[in-house]
Amino acid sequence: MTHPCLRCGACCAYFRVAFYWGEMASAQPGGVPDELTERRDPLRVAMRGTQQSKPRCIALQGTVTQDAHCGIYARRPSPCRDLSPAWEHGDPSPQCDRARIAHGLTPLLAEDWIALRVHQPQVTPVPRNPQ
Repeated sequence: MTHPCLRCGACCAYFRVAFYWGEMASAQPGGVPDELTERRDPLRVAMRGTQQSKPRCIALQGTVTQDAHCGIYARRPSPCRDLSPAWEHGDPSPQCDRARIAHGLTPLLAEDWIALRVHQPQVTPVPRNPQ
C-alpha cells in the first residue's frame, strides 16, 4: 500500500497554485524552477497550467487517480506544502476532499492512514551495546 498522494494528484489538477515570486529559484536557491511558472501580477506567479479552466500543474507527472506525483516535490511552492492530505496528521482537509471528489475519488478517511501504517514495514532501531 503506497501513500495516497502517489496515486491521486487530484489537488494538482484542481487548484490554481499562485504564490509570492520570492519562492522562485531566481530569488532563492532551491526555489521553484522559474520556467515552470507564469506571472500572475507584480508580486505573484502561478504554476503553469493551473490558471486554466481545467487546471493541471505542469509539474504533475503521471495520471490523476492512478499514478500521479509531483515532479518537483522538494522544490514545490508554499500552497502545495500547505495543503495536507485529509487525515494524514489527524485533521480534515476540505481542499483535499473537494479535489478528490472532482476527480471521482472518495475523500480520504482516518482509516486509510491506519491501513497504510499497518502495511508499512517497521524499522527496528539497532540496540546499543551497553558499556
